[in-house]
Amino acid sequence: MRREIPFSKLSGAGNDFIIMDNRDRSITLEASAIRALCTRRTGIGADGLILIEPSETASFSMLYHNADGLPGTMCGNGGRCAVWFARSIGVQPDAGGCFRFEANGDPYQAWVSGPETVRLRMREPRGIRDEIDLGGQYCAFIDTGSPHAVIRTEGLDAVDVVGEGRAIRHRTDIFPGGTNVNFIEVTATDSIDLRTFERGVEDETLACGTGAVAAALLSRRLGMTSADSIRVRVKSGDMLNVTFSEDMREVYLTGPAVIVYTGVVKAG
Repeated sequence: MRREIPFSKLSGAGNDFIIMDNRDRSITLEASAIRALCTRRTGIGADGLILIEPSETASFSMLYHNADGLPGTMCGNGGRCAVWFARSIGVQPDAGGCFRFEANGDPYQAWVSGPETVRLRMREPRGIRDEIDLGGQYCAFIDTGSPHAVIRTEGLDAVDVVGEGRAIRHRTDIFPGGTNVNFIEVTATDSIDLRTFERGVEDETLACGTGAVAAALLSRRLGMTSADSIRVRVKSGDMLNVTFSEDMREVYLTGPAVIVYTGVVKAG
């Protein structure tokens, strides 16, 4: 029997999410139901669905599903939106104002740093590969909680992000689990423009938090930028800020997290 489930729709720089309070573990959704809810026009429409669940080691646990209904890896914009939503339902930070949560078994920390703005400490990046030959085209790779290929380009607006991104995303000979694909254009020594094809959404999205982190770190590592704080303008036109230590082990993602609307959906 279908039940009525309250939800909030949140946007993180254009990356949008359905978020539900599942601290009592009463919500159980099949992949097909999540896919239907995330489908635009016939459902609520979103890049993913997040359940806020209890945690034994943190304030809450973030369970993220991609728009295809399947469990996803870490989502940076989703993590920031999860913190803003958790705050709205009464989850309290610690004495230092820090919200501690877990996602995919990794601990995260976040702070509300302004009106509808969240600063998130990311997981230490892994698996860096500086130069990968795709067959005449070169990319770099980094895992920032999700796997990301990064390609520098000129004339970013003209890039066929969906066509090229989909082809690279499925290069399992190079990326065994598939990969997200980011196209960047350097606009200054401390800023880049970014467009991302997201695995699991299987389309270009208006923003990608882990992609912004990947693009910023690799742009600095490969000498495209020269600052330790990189402004990343995403497809929506919003700006994300990525700051990091010299060794790139301590990384922060800051940007907007906005409740677009709330409602009740019949599902389950």
